[in-house]
Amino acid sequence: MGRHVPTINTARVTLRAMRPGEFDRFAEIWAMPEVAIYIGGKPRARSESWRAFLVNAGHWQMTGFGQWGIEEHATQRLVGQVGFFYGARGLGEDFDSIPEAGWVLAPEAQGRGLGLEAAQAAHDWFDRVVTGPVVCMMDPDHEASARIAEQLGYVDMREADDDDGPIQLKLRKSPPQA
Repeated sequence: MGRHVPTINTARVTLRAMRPGEFDRFAEIWAMPEVAIYIGGKPRARSESWRAFLVNAGHWQMTGFGQWGIEEHATQRLVGQVGFFYGARGLGEDFDSIPEAGWVLAPEAQGRGLGLEAAQAAHDWFDRVVTGPVVCMMDPDHEASARIAEQLGYVDMREADDDDGPIQLKLRKSPPQA
């Protein structure tokens, strides 16, 4: 059962399938303390990144959606990932049964609007191809991610706790009205 990962181009980034040869860069991003601070709190070991890299590829195969690598046009380098997945986090049927969105950027790509640009493109694709509600979760102190979620139309659902402490669950029932 092969599934094609679509390529999406925006003004400054391309969302595309992650390539086997860029696993080192993927692992490098996830090993950065600045990336991990709001996502689990500690950098990922290379072995954890390998499992996540493979899970992402398999998610596209099993569900028809997943996470894209974000390639910045200016550098032609992988600067993060964005997309959708089923996390099966044990946070309740109201969260776990709905596709979850996520976005991650390397520090050098942060603060320039690339995260919103990539996340908006991914959500535009989702709204056309998959449709329906989407959830996301974030550290309550992650202000940049909260701004992206708000601009994408997410609203607070409830607070919860995971292994790393308190988290904010958010829901996007439909695209925001223009």
